[in-house]
Amino acid sequence: MSEVPAGEVRPLQARLLHMVFPDHTNHLGTLFGGQALAWMDMAAFIVASRYARTTVVTARSEQVDFRQPIRKGDLVEVVASIVKVGRSSMNVDVEVITEDLLSGERKLCTRGRFVMIALDPLGRPTAVPALPKP
Repeated sequence: MSEVPAGEVRPLQARLLHMVFPDHTNHLGTLFGGQALAWMDMAAFIVASRYARTTVVTARSEQVDFRQPIRKGDLVEVVASIVKVGRSSMNVDVEVITEDLLSGERKLCTRGRFVMIALDPLGRPTAVPALPKP
């Protein structure tokens, strides 16, 4: 694994905001699970791409827990954080938090882990820098 050059900043977290509109919901007025997964995968892709500074793909999504329903009209914040780096892989923890725009109440609704793989220009796995030392 290569080291990150001194002074170079590689983001370890990405945050995306979405509003839950009617076309994102099921017949109960709650967010489709597949829509939540798509938003989570997008956040994982963004943070991994910014960290690796190369093309990345999703290799796997691991246990995704849907804890609370997300309702039409909720603001959704998707927070993706790189927690582990292998030779070409990055483990990304993703949380989905809802916020009621009127009350400000926030709830953790969904959590999961995604494994992203860095690719070279020929589509082969390529090394990514080690995580910075604390």
